[in-house]
Amino acid sequence: MILKEFYEVLQTEHKEDLYHTTLRVNKDHEIYKGHFPGRPVTPGVVLMQLFKEEAERIYENSLQLARADNVKFTAVFDPTENEELILESQLEKNGDFIKLKGIAKNHKGIVLKINSLYKRL
Repeated sequence: MILKEFYEVLQTEHKEDLYHTTLRVNKDHEIYKGHFPGRPVTPGVVLMQLFKEEAERIYENSLQLARADNVKFTAVFDPTENEELILESQLEKNGDFIKLKGIAKNHKGIVLKINSLYKRL
């Protein structure tokens, strides 16, 4: 896990290839001291990393991002407003690759939409 002490998994539910994971983000994490003081904003690359780490946790396998398509950041995620973030992931395993279609959202709505492909290591 590259994001040490950044979040904890509160709950994961799944049905077939659909996963709904609720995370609690650490609003006091080091990332927010520089991004940005007085107005914490979760960097987009960190939001993308959350999906990778969730897929690694589910498949119990290290992954490497091979491709990211249609990455759309639609809102700012500020953990001081609400620490919970929900990841909705549709995962499909195909040989050495895992395809992910995901949405990250908070109490206000969608924060990120992503389609990505990961290679199993």
